[in-house]
Amino acid sequence: MTTVQAGRGPILAAARPSQGAPRWRPQPLLFASPAVLLVVGLLYAPFVWTAYLSFTSYDGLNPPQWTGLANYIGFFRDGILWVTVSNTLMWVAGTILLPVGLGLFVATVTYRSRWGTLLRLPFLIPYAVSGAGVAVVWGFVLQPHGALNEVLAFLHLPGGHASLLANRPVNTVVMIVASTWQQVGVNALLFLVGLQSIPEAPLEAARLDGADGWRLFRYITWPLLRPLTAVVVGLAIVASLKTFDVVWVLTQGGPGRSSETLAVTMYRDTFVANEYGTGSTVAVVLTVIAGIASVLYLRGQLSSRRTVEW
Repeated sequence: MTTVQAGRGPILAAARPSQGAPRWRPQPLLFASPAVLLVVGLLYAPFVWTAYLSFTSYDGLNPPQWTGLANYIGFFRDGILWVTVSNTLMWVAGTILLPVGLGLFVATVTYRSRWGTLLRLPFLIPYAVSGAGVAVVWGFVLQPHGALNEVLAFLHLPGGHASLLANRPVNTVVMIVASTWQQVGVNALLFLVGLQSIPEAPLEAARLDGADGWRLFRYITWPLLRPLTAVVVGLAIVASLKTFDVVWVLTQGGPGRSSETLAVTMYRDTFVANEYGTGSTVAVVLTVIAGIASVLYLRGQLSSRRTVEW
């Protein structure tokens, strides 16, 4: 296309792109399809199948028989339900207070230490051990006449002859402590990454104003760690709701199902009692609880963050 300006020769005008609708390109869909198929095949399809089984009576051999809401009605009428729910809530509270709190403490104390790496190493090593391995190790410590009983008896302290895994809620508390031994290191590592990402300018300005120690952490470091803390606590909530391996290896939910959590109930109903419909019901309820808890927590964190920024 050519145009003519006054007093000048013809020049070429830049061709303008078409203003029509954008052309559909299949390449992005092709690139994303492996990941989409993997997520659908490993996450969504099994959940849909589990949700269907929760409305049936199924023993794993015969075809599922549709029973409607019978499994859910039986689940909420089960006398052991409130024991498992209270134990699960204890795991949620204990996981937030102990592994997350101690992880933050370890990361903060060792962050600027010359020997910080060596000081954090004993907390990181247990994370390389599986949950079942952690339970086996702590089984030697917590079992009757185990290492802890022997130490308490040798020091003439109370509890030397007590069975810590036999009574509720002590058995749940000591298992939370065992899980804490494994989880502190990874939480400390996450908080360490957050501390390293904090810019030095606000810290130096606060030090010039006389803030140090607890005041510096309370008013500068902690607010700057809030986004990472929201992620760590959210992961801890979901992990605590699904607690299974430590409980199953140490007590199998006993004695008398007194230390059972919802995840242990799901496993017991499905793979021990071969009641796949009932186990699927527990799985669906646990998934819904975990989803609601995560959404409510993250919404609360995001809304409070917007309020602070505003």
